[in-house]
Amino acid sequence: MAAAAAIFSSLRRRRSPSLEAFLAPVDLSNVALVQTLGIVATELVSRFSEKSFFFQRRNSRSLIRKLEVCLVFLDCLKDIDATLPHTALLCLKELYLLLYRSKILLDYCSESSKLWLLLQNQTISGHFNDLNLELLTFLDVFPLEEVELGVDVREQVELLQKQLRRTRMFVDEHVETLRTRFLSFLDEFENGLLPNQRELREFFVDKLGIRNAKSCRTEIEFLEEQIVNHDGDVEPTVAVLNGFVAFTRYSRFFLFGFEEDDIDSGAANQKKLKKNLIMQEIADTFLTIPRDFCCPISLDLMKDPVIISTGQTYDRSSITRWLEEGHNTCPKSGQMLVHTRLAPNRALGNLIMQWCIAHGVPYDPPEGMDASVESYAMASPTRAALEANRATAMILIQQLSIGSQDAKTIAAREIRLLAKTGKENRAFIAEAGAIPHLQKLLTSPNPVAQENSVTAMLNLSIYDKNKSLIMSEVGCLGSITEVLRSGHSTEARENAAATLFSLSAVHDYKKRIAEEGGAVEALAGLLRDGTPRGKKDAVTALFNLSTHTENCVRMIDAGAVTALVEALGNEGVAEEAAGALALVVRQPIGAEAVGKDERAVAGLMAMMGCGTPRGKENAVAALLELCRSGGAATTEQVFKAPALAGLLQMLLFTGTKRARRKAASLARVFQRCEQVTMHYAYASNSTPNRDSSFPSEVSVPISISVPVV
Repeated sequence: MAAAAAIFSSLRRRRSPSLEAFLAPVDLSNVALVQTLGIVATELVSRFSEKSFFFQRRNSRSLIRKLEVCLVFLDCLKDIDATLPHTALLCLKELYLLLYRSKILLDYCSESSKLWLLLQNQTISGHFNDLNLELLTFLDVFPLEEVELGVDVREQVELLQKQLRRTRMFVDEHVETLRTRFLSFLDEFENGLLPNQRELREFFVDKLGIRNAKSCRTEIEFLEEQIVNHDGDVEPTVAVLNGFVAFTRYSRFFLFGFEEDDIDSGAANQKKLKKNLIMQEIADTFLTIPRDFCCPISLDLMKDPVIISTGQTYDRSSITRWLEEGHNTCPKSGQMLVHTRLAPNRALGNLIMQWCIAHGVPYDPPEGMDASVESYAMASPTRAALEANRATAMILIQQLSIGSQDAKTIAAREIRLLAKTGKENRAFIAEAGAIPHLQKLLTSPNPVAQENSVTAMLNLSIYDKNKSLIMSEVGCLGSITEVLRSGHSTEARENAAATLFSLSAVHDYKKRIAEEGGAVEALAGLLRDGTPRGKKDAVTALFNLSTHTENCVRMIDAGAVTALVEALGNEGVAEEAAGALALVVRQPIGAEAVGKDERAVAGLMAMMGCGTPRGKENAVAALLELCRSGGAATTEQVFKAPALAGLLQMLLFTGTKRARRKAASLARVFQRCEQVTMHYAYASNSTPNRDSSFPSEVSVPISISVPVV
């Protein structure tokens, strides 16, 4: 079906796919070509003759009847011994393409959802008319006079030509009436009204034959698939489609309640969700964020970039906290600030938002963001979608409160999906009181309920204002941590880690999370033994926690620093692990802990040699901070690494700008260290009472050319 949809998209844009797209038989002989066409036509007619079409019945049946005449025509050509004219061969090759396009269109009409066909009624009717015109062109161009056809066959072909010349595009008025009614329901939501239950039931059950929750869910999933595969120039727009999805989801619960035909196969449902609905809230943990989009203070993706008097850009929350702490210098350059006014960096903010949209990374723009930027997504929710989602959320939260265990499980799943996109959805779900009920499900013995609730909590936490609601809910952080420690499923534990990562984006919460019993230990354990995605969630959460200076001791005691050192050997998480270590070793106690682990320096050196560009940056930054904070013994440990000189030389000339700057600083540290060592060795050799039983200190000079960076 995916291939059919891809080719059908070319039909929608009125562009014919190339013959090669269907492996057109361009090199076949006359007889073989006609036989191939006969096989294709026979298969097409036999497949669709008895097929039931809910919509486009008349157009489909008419096309099949015309193809039956083509099949009779092809059967007659097979019996002709003479060589076909060159014009006839060209026409037959075009017929091959026409047959396949007919197959794709009939497939599409028989397999697409009812609501989608309803929305596309006029467009699809136009495609049937296009095929009629192409078939007429084929018959008009084909040299019938030069081919010996039986009288009855020739009469059928000529009759088909006459019919095709009289044919006009047919649009079923009954279906158009249903389509208009479908649109009117959306208008009611747009005006703040809820549709009448009797009218909804008549539309879905009586008119469309959508009689239960399962069939309604099938409709929703198909519409969501169209949103994912949407072409920008195709109607309806993504925003309108989101409105139809929201309306259909509301109708599913309003009409059919919480019946679920396959509630017992929850695990299967979850696997399907994971396959078809890759969560946007996880996407950013698998992407390398462009460094220019990260705040130099927090190292997180900037949400509200602002410019200070020195021309440097920071995230508003980070630089505001820096200034409130009494600093009057630029954190990055060290220059004195002429003033403390913050100017929005709108150009960078727009680029960040566009990058987030393109990569599926959740991003809630600050108040005042240009409307033109939000329109970039072409998916800003309509009022109808918002109102329908709001009404659905109220039904779901009511079931979370008073429903059966099965109903609560379904409600948690739907809230999870509803909160997957859109800050408006996340906002009103939390405001309506979902968080306390989701918290109770975190301790559910049902693995599906627990996984849905923790993932719903993760989705809600993406909206900044919800972070405070989650953290202020008594026992909520502890419940999330408990899922991380001993959740029923791997997915639940991983999503709990991702939730802590999301919550730790707020500086004030980083210490609270680190102090929560077992949280850091569980993250360290997941980093050691988790799946690749679990390791990624854990290392990004630990990275966030390491940006708070007061968490260093806690991370050492919990074994997180050791886990980060071990992670340097894992390609999937080494980059983030090195970044976290670079923050930890800024403090003497952190540098001491890392310096004691013999694997640390070796792992960082290996990253400098063969890591990603950002990994090399983080590795050399970690070594630099390790030398600055770790004292003479630690510096000597790094200094003695045999490959260091070559790695620094390589980074100085081939590394990124930041890597070159850090490498230059580290080279200067070693040059100063070398000078001190040589001076100490000279002074020791000049002492007359020196005990000759001790060998003189040996210094291996490092000659590094430090360019200006």
